[in-house]
Amino acid sequence: MKANESSTDRVVRVFLGVAIAMYFVYHNSSWALVGLIPFVTGVVGICPLYSILGINTCKVKAGDV
Repeated sequence: MKANESSTDRVVRVFLGVAIAMYFVYHNSSWALVGLIPFVTGVVGICPLYSILGINTCKVKAGDV
């Protein structure tokens, strides 16, 4: 699969995933696993929902045109 997230999008997702996980870990909830979704998609750079909806936030490089 081709990456469909920009670097800014990826950083926000990783930060948000860690924040969600830490919040629910602090409150002893199994909902902390929800934080894995944005974290993993941010690390990998591929969002399945973006693929389904046809969204791509990656910038096109000058040599790729």
